[in-house]
Amino acid sequence: MDDRILSATDRRGLMLMAGAAGVALTSPTRLLAAAPSAGDLAGVRKAIEAQRPEAIKRLQDWIALPSIAAEGRNVQEGAQYMADLLKDAGFQHQSIIQTDGRPGVFATMDNGAARTVGMYFMYDVKQFDPAEWSSPPLEARIVPRPGLGKVLIGRGAVNQKGPEATFLAALHALRAAGRTPPVNLVLVAEGEEEIGSPHFGQVVHRPEVLAALTKCHEVWMPFAAQSPQGSVEVDLGAKGMIEVELTCTTKAWGRGALDDIHSSFKAELDSAVWRMVKALSTLVSEDGNDPAIDGWFENVKPLTPRQKEIIADQAAHTSEADRKTFMGVQKWVRDLSYRDALERLASQPTVNIEGINAGYTGPGGKTVLPSKATAKLDFRLVPDQTAGEAQRKLKAHLAKRGYGDIDVKVTGGYDPTQTEESSALIQASLGVYRRAGLEVALTPRLAGSWPGYIFTGAPVSLPAGHFGFGHGSRQHAPDEYYVIESENTKLRGMAGATEGYVEFLYALAKS
Repeated sequence: MDDRILSATDRRGLMLMAGAAGVALTSPTRLLAAAPSAGDLAGVRKAIEAQRPEAIKRLQDWIALPSIAAEGRNVQEGAQYMADLLKDAGFQHQSIIQTDGRPGVFATMDNGAARTVGMYFMYDVKQFDPAEWSSPPLEARIVPRPGLGKVLIGRGAVNQKGPEATFLAALHALRAAGRTPPVNLVLVAEGEEEIGSPHFGQVVHRPEVLAALTKCHEVWMPFAAQSPQGSVEVDLGAKGMIEVELTCTTKAWGRGALDDIHSSFKAELDSAVWRMVKALSTLVSEDGNDPAIDGWFENVKPLTPRQKEIIADQAAHTSEADRKTFMGVQKWVRDLSYRDALERLASQPTVNIEGINAGYTGPGGKTVLPSKATAKLDFRLVPDQTAGEAQRKLKAHLAKRGYGDIDVKVTGGYDPTQTEESSALIQASLGVYRRAGLEVALTPRLAGSWPGYIFTGAPVSLPAGHFGFGHGSRQHAPDEYYVIESENTKLRGMAGATEGYVEFLYALAKS
């Protein structure tokens, strides 16, 4: 999962477009719904429990239809399915917005409330190889998982169909209990998050979408935020990123053989693979851990004293051993202390090689001198870097060192994002988690990325982040899972997470 932004232009002008777009949302004369007491939610809890089989089936059916942007798989079908799910959940308006890439979905729900809240969904998922899974990735089977309870295994289980289906279950439960959601909703969904959201701006910047978003106070996305032990971290932003494919060919280089040739000729011919390796090595420090691209740190903003304080508190109140066990970590980079590792995670941009492909990689050997090498990389960015700046500096760095023939293809990316600790979004999140008795820690930013910059930057300029109970893991990996029934009283399963979204909507309504 990955982040982004826009700026504050004339919001009054944008609001005037709402009428022209036919988007009916909140009126200032409507009354704010009161926050419920525990007793008030009894009917909703009953509805959640009664609808559990239906909610699980809805998630399983959704997982069975994978929309994979990288493969062009179920592109239109995925968008239509997303729109249908939103209609079934009570959104009065849903429209599919075509882009130069995969389509987006725009939906609104007018509940006659005083506050309007923006939401972000993604309907696409990562690729998968069924041979690597212990359970078929599209069957969404529910299996026991020691230490957690019953989990649903499937591609998209936690990233992000599980949390999103759980939020939709909350809307279904409110309706079944005879309740109207306490806020109006403006929702935008995309089908390209897993390839860096290259066309999401074309969805959000549509006049009718911008006009609806001007009525919102914040934008958030459902998220399974709990650790296996039940604790929660609330992120005050996220890193940005660009995802890049580098291609080195002997033809573009003008050296070596034009095609693969017997390796015995290496003595008199240049190698595209070694050229790629040498080029990659210029991007990082000797140990591979620090970016070494010219000017890369020019706009990197140091952590503030408050952000360092937040990290120190996080280190003091979370278990380093539990985190290492959960992540399968042996040592932190350069044998750093736990606090220093957390500080580095929040503050440092990164250069990561996702994969390299060249020549023969099958059984046994094949004495070949390849004429082509490709490498896929991702670059995580921190404030105040931008995706555009990163792309320019990467290309300039390679060209300056004589690697200008290496093709640099940026397949997607986002700027970093930051949301104020004092915002209603963050304070409502903290309040709901704490009232549930959870251990809660703030973090300066999520180390991963999402296209939140579209919302926190101009012209939308709103706080943006994540909220949600529940747990899942192995995003992008085999056996991705989402907890359906939890063995731990602190860790909520799907039903408990559904109730949590109801609580959160009422908390936002009070903000």
